[in-house]
Amino acid sequence: MRRASITKRASVLAAFGAVLGVSTAVFTAQAGGDKIAFPADYAKGVVYMTLDRAENKQVREYVTSQAAVDAAKKGDPLPQGTVITVAQYAAQLDAQGNPVKDPSGRFIKTGNIVGYTVMEKRAGWGAEYPEAQRNGEWEYQAFRADKTANPNANLTACFNCHKPQAGQDFVFSYQSMKTATR
Repeated sequence: MRRASITKRASVLAAFGAVLGVSTAVFTAQAGGDKIAFPADYAKGVVYMTLDRAENKQVREYVTSQAAVDAAKKGDPLPQGTVITVAQYAAQLDAQGNPVKDPSGRFIKTGNIVGYTVMEKRAGWGAEYPEAQRNGEWEYQAFRADKTANPNANLTACFNCHKPQAGQDFVFSYQSMKTATR
């Protein structure tokens, strides 16, 4: 009887351990964006790229540090502590709801921020992800216009989209950093 009780207890503990392990792995993978705080001083950085996004009528400005730009210009990986912030602005719209363009053909931003996306690189980050998902030491987070984290953001999509950019330190806009001016 005592042996059956010990075996049953061991089975229960093993099952609990397995559930805890799976729960921890799921929580860890989902909690990665929580490592990133909103970069309050991002606007002091270098605007190295601006994109017009017709599909959502936005103007997006890409901002990072001068140190990141300098590393990209040398063809080096971006340094630890690099933060890339994308400020998403609503485009000015005409009476038909189409983006208004300036004389050079670019959308005109309204100044109204729609949201932000941020990627940040820190030593040791990403170690909890399987190799098929890991993007070096980068984490991602999306923020609302009020600078609070967007709990509905699909951060897994960020990893999947950036994964093929491993040769450019997982950054789509790496080449644009090379041509940025101070």
